[in-house]
Amino acid sequence: MFLQAFFFYMFSAVTIASAVMVISARNPVHSVLFLILAFFNSAGLFLLLGAEFLAMILVVVYVGAVAVLFLFVVMMLDVDFVELRQGFLQYLPVGGIIGIVLVAQLITILGAWAISPEVAADPTAPIPPFTEVGNVEAIGLLLYTKYVYFFQVAGLVLLVAMIGAIVLTLRHKEGVKRQSISDQVARNPATAIEIKKVESGKGI
Repeated sequence: MFLQAFFFYMFSAVTIASAVMVISARNPVHSVLFLILAFFNSAGLFLLLGAEFLAMILVVVYVGAVAVLFLFVVMMLDVDFVELRQGFLQYLPVGGIIGIVLVAQLITILGAWAISPEVAADPTAPIPPFTEVGNVEAIGLLLYTKYVYFFQVAGLVLLVAMIGAIVLTLRHKEGVKRQSISDQVARNPATAIEIKKVESGKGI
């Protein structure tokens, strides 16, 4: 019990500190690195709760794809962050009002929130039909049996979105050389090689 509490407070402290550094670091590359650190520690908290599937998704999807993509974009694009921060003060009053409203809503929710004792005693209790399997296997059984049609529809929606993004961003410009598979297959020595006779002492 002591070891579990120790890891909980350690992961929580590092997560909160990393989140603060994400918004306070001057270098955007450092902000992304602190974001990755926050994701890793959040995955550790999920493991302590017995939600290993969420921990794996957080590391594989968010750290392995989203955060690394942010890091590459920030490093490759020459963005003038000093110019972007010049208009920060004029939006500060609006941001302050929105922040106060969000804090008031959180206080209201936490003040009226309650949890049943039986749920607090066993937060990782499995769903009754899946008591014999683990967390990940239970999610897979539920996803590919009861919700299989919704899963297929979600896959089709993502496929259509990907094709639409490719079609919208694909532009054919004049004068740009493009690959032609048929021309490449039909090449022969007569069309692939051009022999020129160069006179002595002269270039081509």
